[in-house]
Amino acid sequence: MLKRLALGVLGLLVLAVVGLWLLAWRPSIDPIAPPAAASFPAELVQRGQALAGAGYCATCHTAKGGAPYAGNYPMETAFGTLYSSNITPDPDTGIGRWSQAAFVRAMRQGVARDGAQLFPAFPYQHFELVSDEDLHALYAFLMTRPPVHQEKRENELPFPLNWRALQAGWKLLFFRHGQYGPVTGKGAQWNRGAYLAEGLAHCSACHSPRNALGAEKTGAARYDGARIDGWYAPPLNATNHAPVPWTQDELYTYLRTGATALHGSAAGPMSPVVHHGLSALSDGDVQAIAAYYAERFGTRGQTAAPSAGVLEKAMAGDALSPAHQLDQAANLYNAACASCHYNTAPHPQLARPELGLNNALTADEPDTLIQVLLHGIGTQEGQAGVLMPGFAHSFSDAQIVALAAWLRRTRTDRPPWPDLEQRVAELHAKTPPGPQAGTTGDQ
Repeated sequence: MLKRLALGVLGLLVLAVVGLWLLAWRPSIDPIAPPAAASFPAELVQRGQALAGAGYCATCHTAKGGAPYAGNYPMETAFGTLYSSNITPDPDTGIGRWSQAAFVRAMRQGVARDGAQLFPAFPYQHFELVSDEDLHALYAFLMTRPPVHQEKRENELPFPLNWRALQAGWKLLFFRHGQYGPVTGKGAQWNRGAYLAEGLAHCSACHSPRNALGAEKTGAARYDGARIDGWYAPPLNATNHAPVPWTQDELYTYLRTGATALHGSAAGPMSPVVHHGLSALSDGDVQAIAAYYAERFGTRGQTAAPSAGVLEKAMAGDALSPAHQLDQAANLYNAACASCHYNTAPHPQLARPELGLNNALTADEPDTLIQVLLHGIGTQEGQAGVLMPGFAHSFSDAQIVALAAWLRRTRTDRPPWPDLEQRVAELHAKTPPGPQAGTTGDQ
């Protein structure tokens, strides 16, 4: 009886494995002779360059200190570490022998030229929305980059998660096919912004929480914010707790320059998005993205004019008082921070970020504030030319915790972060040796 049962279970397992393999199987596409760079029209390559910027291709496909687009950038996930592939036109280790059809299939279906299923860390779910014309331009740009011979590092995933055939099951659950089509009732600017933001820019990949299987949550939870690479990507909707609403003008200024006086500076993973990615787009395209998200915030058509009460409350924390002399965290702030962050009425200055208005302080998670306190913000990360030093090698865990908690308590009306001590310990422990200023956005 037991033998029969064991054989039955084994038979079912074999059938399941065979069924999954059949589900996952895709034919390989024949390799081609690498096309000459001169075979692609210059205007098509130029258009592809802007699109590659919009998709942050270099950010994820360039290892720190490595050649552009040559891959091996580590992406830490809840399941293990994945390494990006080489997308230069090298014929042996890159995509030099990929036809345009093979490239489009990978972008839209998450299937490599040889038929292997790609992991969804590569956001083909978003690239599926991109038009044929734009994918052809992107292909032209990548195929005209200098080829770099660099083998891809092995992903660090446990069995059976490293079995690519499983991705076919993931796609059945979460992947939806179809290119972007204009939404009826929305204007041209909104539709352009939606096309860029939801397609190549794949903003929700960082700004939406994920379920237990690593898929973006949909419905009401979409754009509700998420932890990403040790940082916190804040909500891009009305659940954002920013003291001053994110209007289209504020969004545009932030995405175009990396900083606004009413919201703060880009840092961490957002720095290359602004300065290496969106900088390739036209002002009109960045305005379109800003318009799309302003509607998600519920502020489209509004002006960024905070009330006097909001500004007074934000800057009230800058006023020194005798009580500060008895508070260790206040003394720490006065010694290390106040000289650069002090503002006086009526308005905060861009070069002196007002912490009472900063998104990092009002966010649901403390990660971004901790990272900035530890590692600072470099001159090319937020506002150009403005530097904040990091304190990872001069402040203890207890001092970082005390300073962060004090700022949250005195600058906002938000509740304390319940996991502050744990997150400081975890993030501080990952601090590499070396200088701390200007490291948050390094790739």
